[in-house]
Amino acid sequence: MGKSNKLGFWLLTALVVGNMVGSGIFMLPRSLSEAASPAGVMAAWVLTGFGVLMIALVFGNLGMRKPEMTGGPQIYAGGLFKPGSPAAILSGFMATWGYWIGNIAGIVAVITTFASYLSTFFPILTSNAKWFSIGGFTLKVGNGCTFILCTIMLWGIHFVIMRGMESAGKLNFLATAAKVAGFFLFIIVGVFAFQKSNITPFVASRSDAAGHTLGLIPQVNNAAVNTLWAFIGIESAMVFAGRAKRSTDVKWATILGLFIALAIYIGISVLAMGMLEQKILIHSNKPLIDAIQTVLGPIGGKILAGTGLISLFGSTIGWVMLSAEVPYQAAKQRLFLPGFSKENKKGLPVFSLLLTNGIGQLFIFSTVSKSISGAFDFIVLIATLAYLVPYFISSIYQLKLVITGETYQGGRSRIIDGVIAFLATIYSLWVIITGTADMKTFIYGVLLLASGLLFCRPLMKKPVKAENKEALSA
Repeated sequence: MGKSNKLGFWLLTALVVGNMVGSGIFMLPRSLSEAASPAGVMAAWVLTGFGVLMIALVFGNLGMRKPEMTGGPQIYAGGLFKPGSPAAILSGFMATWGYWIGNIAGIVAVITTFASYLSTFFPILTSNAKWFSIGGFTLKVGNGCTFILCTIMLWGIHFVIMRGMESAGKLNFLATAAKVAGFFLFIIVGVFAFQKSNITPFVASRSDAAGHTLGLIPQVNNAAVNTLWAFIGIESAMVFAGRAKRSTDVKWATILGLFIALAIYIGISVLAMGMLEQKILIHSNKPLIDAIQTVLGPIGGKILAGTGLISLFGSTIGWVMLSAEVPYQAAKQRLFLPGFSKENKKGLPVFSLLLTNGIGQLFIFSTVSKSISGAFDFIVLIATLAYLVPYFISSIYQLKLVITGETYQGGRSRIIDGVIAFLATIYSLWVIITGTADMKTFIYGVLLLASGLLFCRPLMKKPVKAENKEALSA
């Protein structure tokens, strides 16, 4: 693999922070305030911060102990069973399938959110003027311009990555550094603008969709699901473990990236609650901009919108890189369709990148077609399980290594890793149960995974090559 595709510590850290701190941060203060009172929000952050730290430590540890199993947390599904067995292949394929589809949904969500924030400077993107009509379909100027913008952005990033993984990583690093600086500026302003009266009552009831009153514990459960989504992307460094300059960089980039993201998320969500009254915050469509405008006026809103564009641009680079790498690494270990393992002379996953962005392009039609928009909403809804299940699998796999003693020589580290893996497993299971309490979400999640069965038959028929067996069993 060429040097242009090797990623150092800081580029890996930027991928972690860039992928976690994306579009979700701009609406998180509102969704958290809607789900829980200030006491419930803060309790959820404590639980989520601790739980995700355990998962991050699991990822870092697995990256060091199993450096040959690269490609993301779903890879460990195959390691839970006998190498090369139908169970190992099927579980690895299904986990990769769901995770890959969830990532594609994430790409489109970030790109369309970028277009939404750009409309602050270019109102034509929201214009309802008629562009043209074909039969019963009428395309509005705003929708057409948004579609063109999103398409250019998607394929522009595609060609940036094709020039080399390291160059794309450096661009992502610059965008991540800029947005981290911008968000910390918001935090500094928020500290001086914070009003204690805005977070009272500190403990208050909330209502669910059915109108039932929720106490503090149910509020924490609801808020914890939202806070976990803030950390989707924590596995980014581990996905690129095979491209890391040093295996130890994976662990420390994951941990540092987590703490940077945690500081940004907690600071912004808590300070936003102190900058806006709870009633205003709950009903705000742009909570961060509304909050900063109370202090700096319209100019503050423009600055924050600009920070949002930088944030979303960097996140798009990271998500496209991540989404193409996941099936590519899985295919190399014979846990996904073999075509995805195709690479060019630079060692880049050309087929995986092309197909990932091609499917993403289909969903970008959501900007002009209500029917495809509905399909996109469907995938975003059921992508919940696609992310949560691999986290659970990784924790279970770490427990397996501790119990069997594989890669361990005994001693204190094995006990410590066992405790961490156990806590990560309990946390992951709790969030899965909480996040899929809605039967509709659960059923759709199962259907998403089951749809992969239509494509996995070629893997089940072909014998496992010797080198693949070694990779799976190592």
